[in-house]
Amino acid sequence: MTIKSNAEEYVLVLKAASLWRIGYFQGLSLDRKKFGDLMSMLGEAEFRRRADVETDPAYKQIIPYVILAHLADVFSYRRGKLLNEARLLGSYSIGVGGHISINDSSLFNLPYIEAMRREIAEEVEISCDHGDRIVGLINDDTNDVGKVHLGIVHVFRLRERQVKAKEKSINEAQFCSMDKLLKDRGKYENWSQICIGNIKEIITTGTE
Repeated sequence: MTIKSNAEEYVLVLKAASLWRIGYFQGLSLDRKKFGDLMSMLGEAEFRRRADVETDPAYKQIIPYVILAHLADVFSYRRGKLLNEARLLGSYSIGVGGHISINDSSLFNLPYIEAMRREIAEEVEISCDHGDRIVGLINDDTNDVGKVHLGIVHVFRLRERQVKAKEKSINEAQFCSMDKLLKDRGKYENWSQICIGNIKEIITTGTE
């Protein structure tokens, strides 16, 4: 999401103490009950100033993390300039999406899925039919970025490879085979590394 430089960003968060009622986990969870329980908890979510929660593990910022797949290949890119999360600058990713922000036009009144789609539409243009399924959750408490974020992993299964970057933070966009992702896994950000290690199961789970 692109935020005006003179605006304070307020992002959607859940209190970590409340979140872990679903059961704590580290890494990727493909447990349908967990993400079903999380979705039912979003009514407890609130918007807080991003500057306050970026270093406060008492809150988890909710991040839609959308994997774009065409057949067995996955959309990949390098995070470039104008990226709001400077700690991820220059790393490669297979996840599109970002913070759900109050600045994005009264999201208090929008369901999560609609808010997520608005976030994705700001980053990429998808010009083909596609399905959408939530397949899991990511929690990575091994680093400072992960400690304050929780990812909701979606798979968009595309009928064609019609994806175009819309933001300067998305560079070197391409579709990669599973084998290439596994070979190059080390250059990807932590969340992507976690997903790549389970990529076949993720893509299969996302099959309609």
